[in-house]
This record gives sequence, structure tokens and C-alpha cells, in this order.
Amino acid sequence: MKQSSSIIIIITMHRVFKAVTIFSAFAEFSYGFTTRLYGISSPKESSLMVSNQDVDRACKARELIRSLVEGKKCFSSESGSMAFGDVCSANCIYEDCYKPQPFVGKEAVTNHILSKAKEREGKGDVRIDRISDGSSSCGFAWTWVTADCKEEGLRGTTFVELNEAGEIQYVREIPEPLYKPGDLTLELLKAVTKDAVPKPPPSYESKTPQSANEVAKYLFCEVQGGDIDESMRLFSDEIIYRDFNYDEVLRGKAEVRKFIEDFSFPGIEFKPDRFDDGILSTCFTWNVCLDGQEDSIKGMSFYELDPVSRLVSYVRDVPESPIKPPPLGRLARAARPGLGVFQGVPVGSRKGGM
Repeated sequence: MKQSSSIIIIITMHRVFKAVTIFSAFAEFSYGFTTRLYGISSPKESSLMVSNQDVDRACKARELIRSLVEGKKCFSSESGSMAFGDVCSANCIYEDCYKPQPFVGKEAVTNHILSKAKEREGKGDVRIDRISDGSSSCGFAWTWVTADCKEEGLRGTTFVELNEAGEIQYVREIPEPLYKPGDLTLELLKAVTKDAVPKPPPSYESKTPQSANEVAKYLFCEVQGGDIDESMRLFSDEIIYRDFNYDEVLRGKAEVRKFIEDFSFPGIEFKPDRFDDGILSTCFTWNVCLDGQEDSIKGMSFYELDPVSRLVSYVRDVPESPIKPPPLGRLARAARPGLGVFQGVPVGSRKGGM
């Protein structure tokens, strides 16, 4: 799985350096061990226990998204796109991280969804692979599938937040990078952060949250920068971790721990932005900054808990591309608009969008 990291000369190529370096940062962010976060509300204020009522509650955001994506085909039909626009708030923001700028306002968002649907209508559809059980907000992992349902291609994650009226007020969508740099990121990250000064470890009270969103908040708002053992305690021995910097997934607690230890050094600041309120699964958005760099990179994480042990059993992380649209992604969408990649794989060959 690991690739050679000898191509350190890429550091001299500014845009590629920026892309690969910050891509590597999100891998470490997924479990948060090197930099403490500030300015985030403490998850201590909410309950750590999950009742049957919580699990059985109406998940408004999840059901709305299922209706729009699976029922109305909002990403591949004109009528579905209009239905999506109908439930957007007047000041809705849609951060399609494939595009250079977000779309702001009901009309702009509706037109954007329409344009996406027109490009793919009759050529392919969007399949939901996993979706968090959120009510006020939720996230879903998706895959592009061809119209004949024989091939699947581009994967990604989308976060959706509702306002009090049940309208969509915020969306962040990030597709996977087609170029996956692998271990090259480790050498580049070490190079750019070599002069960073370590921060003191955080002070926190050990706890065992029982809902997915509380696990994420605990790891990133309290434990981050602390003891690796405390974080790994909340992960299943059979954890599957999809880091879109790599072609292959990480499997098992030992492999994930080794990977995190490799990436544990100072100079990275991770700032979670929005968390959904999922119980058995959760999606949250974040921004990552490197020492000495003015720009940040947006990203997103999706966590699933084992329903019995309440330990994290699955993680998917995806960062945005600093070049928009990304050159390979643009070429692939032009060549195969229903698939989003140059070469697809048989439908069903990647269980759960793996």
C-alpha cells in the first residue's frame, strides 16, 4: 500500500507542493493527535448516553436527502434539481469544492444543481453508500454510477445542514482526488513543518461518548494533541479507514495506529467547523492549516459506530483540491460525465463505497 516518498523535488513546484502537503494533513486530522483546538464549544455540555428514543427519533435531514437524491434524482434529472431548489433557504450556501467559489442564494444554488443534472442526465446517477442519522444536519458518502448500472466511479462526501424551518441552508460537497499521492505526503509534510514548535498537550477528562457526533467532538475538541491511547480506545479492533490520499484502505486498529504515529508531529492546526447530530454515524466539516501558510484547505469526515460496542468502525476522510476544478477531475468528467473517472469498476465491487 505504501508508496515511495523519494520524489521530494516536488517541493519546488508550489501548487503541487501545496496540494500534496495539505492533503497529508487531513489524514492525521482524522484522529487528532498533534494540535489542540481552541474556540470550539465543549461537548461536555451534552449527554454521553444514547437512549432508544434517540436512536428511533425522526431524522429529518437524513430523510430529506434520501428523498431528494434517491427518490427525485436531484443530481441527474431536471425535475429533481428543481425539487432540491424548492427546499433551499433564501440565503442557502452550497460549497461545491470542485468549483472555485461557493454558490450563494436560492436561485444560484438551484441553477448550479440544474447544471450538474443536465451534464449527467441519461448518463449516470448518484448512489448513496452511507448516510448519517442526523436530524438538523447529516452527511452522506456517495458514488457515481453509470446509467446502465454496470460501472461505478467517482466517490465523495456531502454535508447538508437545515435551518429551523427545515430548509437546506448549507451544503459542502467534496469529491475524491483522482491523484492519490500516498506516502509522498509524509515526506512533504515533514519538510514544511520541520521548524514548528510543539504545543503543550491538552488537559481533558477521560470519557466514553455513546453517540457518533459526541465521539467526534470529544476527539477533536478535547483530546486532540493528547495521548494516542485515549483516542485509539474509542476505535474498534476491526476499524476500516478510508483515507483518500491512498488507493488502499487501512484495516484494523494496529495498522491505523501505526499510520497515525507516522503523521504525528507539530505544525498543523485542525479546525472542525460543523458537526451533524448523528447517533450511530456522523459527518463533520473542517479546515486545516499549516505553519507559515496563509491558506487553509477544507475537508470532511464521516464516522460510523458499531451499534453494539459503540466504537468507531468506519471512517472516510476527503480533502478539497487546492486547484479548482482539479485538472484530472475536469478531464475525467468531460470524457465520462456519467462516471467522473477515466476507468470505472464493476458495480458492487466496492462494498459501501469503499
